[in-house]
Amino acid sequence: MSFPIVGIGASAGGLEPFFELIARVPADTGMAYVFVQHLDPGHDSLLVKILSKRATLPVEEARQGIKILPDHLYVIVPKTTLTIVGDVLQARNRDPAERPHRPVDMLFRSLAEQRRANVIGIILSGSGSDGAKGIQAIKQAGGITFAQDENSALFFGMPSSAIQTGCVDFILVPVEIARKLIRISQRLKRLASN
Repeated sequence: MSFPIVGIGASAGGLEPFFELIARVPADTGMAYVFVQHLDPGHDSLLVKILSKRATLPVEEARQGIKILPDHLYVIVPKTTLTIVGDVLQARNRDPAERPHRPVDMLFRSLAEQRRANVIGIILSGSGSDGAKGIQAIKQAGGITFAQDENSALFFGMPSSAIQTGCVDFILVPVEIARKLIRISQRLKRLASN
C-alpha cells in the first residue's frame, strides 16, 4: 500500500496552529505532508526556513516535478498552485485572473483523485471557504478529514465552511489533530505488518 499524504490548508491566522501541529508530528509517521497557505503573491516566503526550525521532518519548497516522499513536509511557494500526479508534485504559476483563488481546494481534489482513501485533509484557521469542496472530495474518496475547532481558530471561515459540508470526521485543536495523526499512523503500521 502506498503511503498516505496529509494535505493541510490554511489562510489568515493559520500559521500558528500549523506550527503547533507540525511541531508535534514525529519524524517517522510514514506519511507525507503538503502545506498550502494563502500567501501574498508580492512577497517571498520564509516559511521553509521557519518550519525547518520547528518541524522534526525535512522541509522543502513544493516545486514542479518533486517526487513526494514519506516523512517529508512540502510547502507551497508564492504565486503557485499545487496538484499531484502519482507521487509527483505539479506546481504551476497562479493565474492572476483566477478569482476567487482556491489553492487548498485544488490540492485536495487532486489528492482525492490520485490517492483515493490514502489521503488525510486538514483545514486550519482562515477566512473564506477555500478547502470545503476539497474536503468533500477527500471524504467521498474514502479519506479522513479534520477541521480546526472554533475556539482555537483565529478566523473560523475556512474550518466552518468545511464543517458545514458534513464531511469532516474530526473537529479538534491543532495539538489534538497531531495526536490523532500519530494514532492513525500507528494503526496503519500495524495493518501493514500483519
